[in-house]
Amino acid sequence: MPVPQSINMELPIIYHPDYVAPLPEEHRFPMPKFGKLYELLLRDRLATPQQFHLPKLPPTEWIELVHTPEYVQAYCQGSLNPKAQRRIGLPWSPALAKRTCTALGGTILTAQLALTHGLACNTAGGTHHAFPSYGSGFCIFNDLAVAARVLQKLGVAHKILILDLDVHQGDGTAFIFQNDPSVFTFSMHCEVNFPGTKQKSDLDVPLPEGLDDDAYLQTLAKYLPDLLSECQPDIVLYDAGVDPHISDRLGKLALTDAGIYRREMQVLSTCVAAGYPVASVIGGGYAYDLDSLVDRHSFLHRAANEVYRQYRL
Repeated sequence: MPVPQSINMELPIIYHPDYVAPLPEEHRFPMPKFGKLYELLLRDRLATPQQFHLPKLPPTEWIELVHTPEYVQAYCQGSLNPKAQRRIGLPWSPALAKRTCTALGGTILTAQLALTHGLACNTAGGTHHAFPSYGSGFCIFNDLAVAARVLQKLGVAHKILILDLDVHQGDGTAFIFQNDPSVFTFSMHCEVNFPGTKQKSDLDVPLPEGLDDDAYLQTLAKYLPDLLSECQPDIVLYDAGVDPHISDRLGKLALTDAGIYRREMQVLSTCVAAGYPVASVIGGGYAYDLDSLVDRHSFLHRAANEVYRQYRL
């Protein structure tokens, strides 16, 4: 399947100022990273202002393609019960609710632009622990699942591959599509890590603690090409979490900066060379050093720029 040619010579990147919402000081979710990533991409000339696309808030009915109306309404109105709120791990505020929906719209736009450009990158996204009726693990609505359903509803994609390389299993995504052959879920994650109770993806690759660059990349290479040829998706939704890094406080794997960058090049070039559009989200990352974390997230956009130019999308 050929990747559509683009009249735009630059990689599409999606960002919105509302990707950052206030959290209590010392909260362990690194909310500032989204704004800092945008600033880094411009400062290091990894992107021009013209490359950035501004997402819109998605209509409620799009969110409800995956999530129950009761849950969507309760979250957006701030009426979730305290237990459900604790399970998410982020204190509710109107700004956070708006941020949640804006980031969701960003992943939908990323997927739409990937179909027309061959490759596109969000500067947020990867909320793969959200289930239809509840949120979990800093994830409120499942942006990967909603984007997949929106593409199908609009009739622009039918077979979708969700490639999840966050260090934590994409349990919410696996559950949502567990009986749906039109969406293939692949999760390569640390076996002894959150969530404690794993769901069944179409293909799970649990990794041992402490796995290093070469072993990780060899494992990925063992699965990815065959997965693409067997699945033949209309689009790949790629969760590029950087929490497999050795310095990540929630990770337990041992990838280096070089390993993360090699992974991004491996994923993007393998998919694009085979003719499959890729929509990427940045996924998780929880290093203590925020600047190092932001730089690590930028490897996705650095690699995407390189692949975009290399294949002249």
